[in-house]
Amino acid sequence: MSNAFFVVLPLFATILLAMVCLPNSWVNSRVHWFRQIVTLVAGLQFSVAGGFAIAYAASWIQTSHHVLVRFSSQPPIEVTVYYDGVAALMFALVSLVGWVICRYAIRYLDGEATQGRYFRWTAVTIGAVSWMVISGNLLMFVAMWIITSLGLHQLLLHYGHRPAAKRAAWTKFVISRIGDVALIVAIVFIYSEFKTLDFAELFAAAGAIASATPAMHAAGFLLVIGAVTKSAQFPFHTWLPQTMETPTPVSALMHAGIVNAGGYLIIRTSPLEALTPWALTTLAIIGGFTACFAAIVMLTQTSVKKALAYSTIAQMGFMLLQCGLGAYSAAMLHILAHSLYKAYAFLSSGSVIAERTAIAGVPTANHPTNMIKIALIGPSLLAFLWLSFTLFGIDFVAKPGGLLLGGVLCLALTHWIGQVMRSGNQAHLIRAISIAGLLCLVYSASFFAVDRMVASSLPSPSAPAMMWLVVTIILAGFAGMFLLHLALTSGRASATLNQWHIHATNGFYLESILRRVFKPFANN
Repeated sequence: MSNAFFVVLPLFATILLAMVCLPNSWVNSRVHWFRQIVTLVAGLQFSVAGGFAIAYAASWIQTSHHVLVRFSSQPPIEVTVYYDGVAALMFALVSLVGWVICRYAIRYLDGEATQGRYFRWTAVTIGAVSWMVISGNLLMFVAMWIITSLGLHQLLLHYGHRPAAKRAAWTKFVISRIGDVALIVAIVFIYSEFKTLDFAELFAAAGAIASATPAMHAAGFLLVIGAVTKSAQFPFHTWLPQTMETPTPVSALMHAGIVNAGGYLIIRTSPLEALTPWALTTLAIIGGFTACFAAIVMLTQTSVKKALAYSTIAQMGFMLLQCGLGAYSAAMLHILAHSLYKAYAFLSSGSVIAERTAIAGVPTANHPTNMIKIALIGPSLLAFLWLSFTLFGIDFVAKPGGLLLGGVLCLALTHWIGQVMRSGNQAHLIRAISIAGLLCLVYSASFFAVDRMVASSLPSPSAPAMMWLVVTIILAGFAGMFLLHLALTSGRASATLNQWHIHATNGFYLESILRRVFKPFANN
């Protein structure tokens, strides 16, 4: 496909990004048509992104790398587009979420004096994320990564007169700079090794290397640091639950789009990360621990938005765990599913509160749980998942981390079916078991479709260092979480567990520590 045709791909992202040049006073005074323009451009970008994604899936276009602008320098600086299955899916996702959030915000912020400023920075943030996912070289990727963070910082300060909003924004700002520095140093190491930052050339050169140099190992760990800071992983997670003062559309954009950038970074640079198995092992351990930690805290929260924040942290942890285990196709599917779900969850959080209020006084049955039946459900679901994978021609045991990921999915479904069993309603139980089986089939079909889109862009499957130890520790962690939650919900929790419940409610006090550190910023 011609280079001219690919100019259309980043056209609307460029228009959105260029809105940074408009003064706040100008957009605030013309907000009624400005917000419609931003929403229209975001919608047109989604149309283009969706059309390109369909064309790629149908093999009408192939993986392409195009130089749009070249500046003569040493080394040369290029504005390039790298479009493959990974970029196609992520670009379509970002465009859809951005468009929906713009439409939602028109009504949500209607009447606010500074809504023009909000739409200006939303446009810049969506444009920067869009350019990031289709960037053709690592320098452009990191530049857009930083601009995305700066745009989000302005959105977090939408209610800048509120101390909590200032504290959350500046906490995020400092943590983001840690990740930015890590990526900039990684660029230096990678360029010194390959003499290029172009993705197509980097991936070709990485495929020809048998073993990595110390510089590449350092770069691999630095990329991991960048990913865990952007995706709010332990111990850099504390800023995300603090962002309760931000408008709901900003929360949706942040949780459904921006925090996914850490996982996308690892997937995008997976040919380079495959050379550094110890970096992937570290990523798997951090992701697995964060998933367990955040899930425990999430279960104790009474605030809907705060519970959703810890849910995002846990989901990002699980997604980075998948990346660390080399299961990049599963991680890509996780990004897509989580983004769509979390955007819906935040944009409908008001109705969730109303539903909770409506059912607050309704009594529910609580029959004793048959542990033998629950013990049989898990292996049965795992066997069915194996069958559904086989039906689509996928050997999930041969995939790195396949057994682990299948086991965690079955643990989650087993817990859900156990909750239904406690109701004592046989019709509901039969329905739950049927839905669990259907979910296994849907997951298998979705994995098959995503894997077909992205497989050609990913490195050959390889297990991280000490795979057996990593899998054993992580499986033990998830199994322990399952048993802990079973004890808490069965009414047989000990006094010690009740004490830990209080600590978990407070996020084990990590937020409180950083709140004191960043209090001076909130007072300025």
